[in-house]
Amino acid sequence: MIKKAYAALTALVCLLFASGSYADQPKPWQATLQPAATPIMRDIHWFEQYTLWFIVPITLFVLVLLIVACFKFRAGANPVPSKTSHNTLIEVAWTVGPVLVLLFLAVPSFNLLTAQLTLPENPDVTIKATATQWQWNYEYEGTGDSPLAFDSFLLKDQDRAAAGKEDKAIYPRLLTVDNELVLPVSKTVRVLVTAAPTDVIHAFAMPSFGVKIDAVPGRLNETWFKAEREGLFYGQCSELCGKDHAFMPIAIRVVSEDKYKQWLAAAATDLPGAYKTLTAATDGPAKTVDVAENVAQ
Repeated sequence: MIKKAYAALTALVCLLFASGSYADQPKPWQATLQPAATPIMRDIHWFEQYTLWFIVPITLFVLVLLIVACFKFRAGANPVPSKTSHNTLIEVAWTVGPVLVLLFLAVPSFNLLTAQLTLPENPDVTIKATATQWQWNYEYEGTGDSPLAFDSFLLKDQDRAAAGKEDKAIYPRLLTVDNELVLPVSKTVRVLVTAAPTDVIHAFAMPSFGVKIDAVPGRLNETWFKAEREGLFYGQCSELCGKDHAFMPIAIRVVSEDKYKQWLAAAATDLPGAYKTLTAATDGPAKTVDVAENVAQ
C-alpha cells in the first residue's frame, strides 16, 4: 500500500508539471534523489523511503544503547564490573533481529534488481553508447544501411551562443553537451554500453532514469529505460576515468514521437540543422523548457 501510494503521488506531481518540458539536473545543496522520470526510478525512490523506516529506528536504538552504556556502566557507577558473560535472551534477540531486518530489505531489493536487469524483449529503440576519453559516441541501431552516429562533447562556454544554449538554468555549465541523445517519450529504450578497445572503464549514468552501468573496453553491457515525460535530462560518467573525468557529461532530450521522427529523418543528412530545429521547437520563444523542481521525499 505504501508503494502504491508513493507511486500515485509521484505520478500526480508529474501530471501537475506536464504542460512543459523539464531540465532534470543536480541542485545546489541537494540531499535527495532527482525526480523520477521512469518506472524503475520511481521504484528506487520508494525503496529509499522504505529503507529509512529501518535505518532511522536502528540508528536511534544504537545511539540510546551507547548513551546508556556510557552512563550506567561507567567506572564511577560500577567500581566492581559485572561477571556476566552470557544472556540467552539477548543473544537470540541480536541474532534473530538483524536476520529479520535483512530479510525485509532483501525481498524488495531483489525485486528491484530483477526489474532493472530484465531486459525488454522487443524494445522500441536501441542505442549503442561508446565511451572514450573523454566523450560519448551514440549510434542508433536499425536506422538503415548507414546507422545514424555522432559524438557528444562537453559544450564550451564560447560555443553556447552558436548552439543556442545560453540559458544556464536549462543548459548548465559542465553538463551541457553539443549533441544530446534524442529519444521518444513513453518508448522502451535499450542501451548497449561499451568503451573503446584501447580505453579505460567508464560508466553510463542517468540519475532521473535510475540507470548506471559500466562501459568496459571489449565488453558489451546492456540496460534499458522508459522515460515517462518529455524533458532534458543530465547525467555523467560515473567511473574515475582520467584527468577529464568531470568533463564527460551525458545529456538526453526526450521529446514526443513526432518530433523524434522528424529529428531522426533530418539528422541523417544535416545533424547540426536537425538539432537547431529541435532546440527551437522545444525551447521556443515562449520558453516551454523549465527547470524541474525536486519532488518532495
